Amino acid sequence: MKSNNISTIELRTPKNKTSICKNCKIIAVAGNPNVGKSTVFNALTGLNQHTGNWPGKTVERAQGKYTYNEKEYSLIDIPGTYSLSSNSPEEEIARDFICFENPDAVIVVMDATCLERNLNLTLQILELTRNVVVCLNLIDEAKRKNITIDKDELSLQLGGVPVIETNARDKVGIKNLMDAVESVSERKTKVFNIKTNYGECLENSIEKVQKSLIPDNHNQYLSNYIDYRWLSIRLLEEDSSFKKSFKTYFGEDICENPEILQVISNERKKLKLENINSRTLKDKIVESVVKKAETIYKICVSEKNADYQCADRIIDKFLTSPLTGFPTMIILLLGIFWITITGANYPSELISSVLFGFEEKLIEIFSTSEVPPWLYGILISGVYRTLAWVVSVMLPPMAIFFPLFTLLEDVGYLPRIAFNLDSIFKKCGSHGKQALTMCMGFGCNACGVTGCRIIDSPRERLIAILTNNFVPCNGRFPILISIIGMFFIGQSFTIANSVLSTLILTLTIIFGVGITFIVSKLLSLTLLKGIPSSFILELPPYRKHQFGKVLIRSLLDRTIYVLGRAVAVAAPAGLIIWIMANTYINQMSLLAYCSNFLDPFAKMIGLDGVILMAFILGFPANEIAFPIIIMSYMCGDCLINVPTASELHTLLVSHGWNYTTAICVMLFSLMHFPCGTTCWTIKKETGSLKWTALAFLLPTAVGIIICFIVANLMRLIAI
Repeated sequence: MKSNNISTIELRTPKNKTSICKNCKIIAVAGNPNVGKSTVFNALTGLNQHTGNWPGKTVERAQGKYTYNEKEYSLIDIPGTYSLSSNSPEEEIARDFICFENPDAVIVVMDATCLERNLNLTLQILELTRNVVVCLNLIDEAKRKNITIDKDELSLQLGGVPVIETNARDKVGIKNLMDAVESVSERKTKVFNIKTNYGECLENSIEKVQKSLIPDNHNQYLSNYIDYRWLSIRLLEEDSSFKKSFKTYFGEDICENPEILQVISNERKKLKLENINSRTLKDKIVESVVKKAETIYKICVSEKNADYQCADRIIDKFLTSPLTGFPTMIILLLGIFWITITGANYPSELISSVLFGFEEKLIEIFSTSEVPPWLYGILISGVYRTLAWVVSVMLPPMAIFFPLFTLLEDVGYLPRIAFNLDSIFKKCGSHGKQALTMCMGFGCNACGVTGCRIIDSPRERLIAILTNNFVPCNGRFPILISIIGMFFIGQSFTIANSVLSTLILTLTIIFGVGITFIVSKLLSLTLLKGIPSSFILELPPYRKHQFGKVLIRSLLDRTIYVLGRAVAVAAPAGLIIWIMANTYINQMSLLAYCSNFLDPFAKMIGLDGVILMAFILGFPANEIAFPIIIMSYMCGDCLINVPTASELHTLLVSHGWNYTTAICVMLFSLMHFPCGTTCWTIKKETGSLKWTALAFLLPTAVGIIICFIVANLMRLIAI
């Protein structure tokens, strides 16, 4: 017969417990979104960090280390959440890490300008563990807004845990934070229990369940991981997600003991008699936490200027108004593209001349050695030249676009874009956060797909992934810009022409965004039916940008990362292109055979066989599609450096290009299969070949249909 205690369950060391660092202190960094949590994490770890995914999740995980007083600390940046409920993968990850991984300390980062809201998560974490350091970040902004916080009183109200004021951007208070982490992780800080009162009825039930879990023969092992009061609340809530996590980590069901299960069942029945079911119980718990946070806030915080957010609200009225918000977005988009297009020209030419100049030296070295011509043809004319093209075309626009994009993110404008587009995406059956992932796609569609992790709903995340390719990445900008310049605005470079070019490009992109809305709606009505989910979109305060840090972060985290993936995929593509261009059958290259085979179908959609074959061979990297077209028209055996604009225009027209061809090439460039890097990323994010195949076929089918319609309409009106 089992005794009335949980020790009858043979609990063992959690089998999924992460092996992070054997000799390190494990520190979790928690907090709401937009409180500067990542800034605190970066200030502590510097560049000694890396990112990956949480096991079994598509949620990004950042991990870093720092050494202080000859002790090594391993920091885990857990996802930003507003609570520890199980309403999203992020909340489950945050809860499970703090509960089961038993970190030596938890740094809870709070925004000093929004303390009342941040206290909700802090109080929930304190129910789980007393090993907490409160990091009161953005204290400089609080002072600027005349907000005074009594940190000693706040510490007292939170059970004596250290409260450290910081301005992580300028690394103010970071040393004090390290001192506090050291003290808490070594159990030198004296703290006392605080608890949120949930009302007499619920408190009685919590107490009875808690007693069933704490027998005379106290299970010290379990108590090392989980606070019994917090555990009792989760069991009364009927939190299936928590039970699943408990079984995953410990290998046993928490409710396997029938006597404990009976106590829980009895208390749930008593609560139902008081009109408290599992749903209202959660509401009651949230309400109690919010009230306690409000009480603590009133005790600890004084505001000399209650209208400190007045300036932000005035700006928001302009940026989020239906009348001014959308034009502002379009003007900003136009400005970013103009800076990217204009600024990338010279660096691209410079990098190209350097890389192709180095190619000549490589050829000299190979030609003087005994290496067979076909081998250095493959390595130099095939692989190296393709890589040179990808780097010279991709690197400059990415190095400009990503910092500009990150700058908008840093000052707080991107959430306003999501707010403006939320209603439209909702009407399309998708999620407002898709606006953010779509914006990321302008830099690189692979980044946009990865960014879809911020969408909690699996259905809406898939819609965002499947439609991300309808906005062009920087790899498709060169062909769009070249065609616009040659066929629509003239070939001379003037400021007026560059502005007009940017305007036409922006209109093209707006067309792609419109297609995104239409396809999202069709997917939500067919393959991915469902009701659009609501979400809380926090509009963070506007903050002064940190251009230096933004530049470093965007170059390292985005530009170099994406370029590395593109290079890895483009190298084998160069090999294939060279082989096809240099393999002859009856005095015709294999590339020409394939182009001729595709020509009848391509003509139906306003292209030709060479253009369509170039897009197919450009699958590893969109940047190489246009050079392949030029190479095929000039009957070359390797990728050819682009001639001048006038020479290129003459070459294209001599091979049958007209306005119809130019428009259809632009449309097909906008709407065709994702590049190899993006497909690789989609497979990684979805874990499914089926969705990856659909992501490949969907934009291609849309592009073919639209090109077919446009080509035949233009033929009817004889353009």
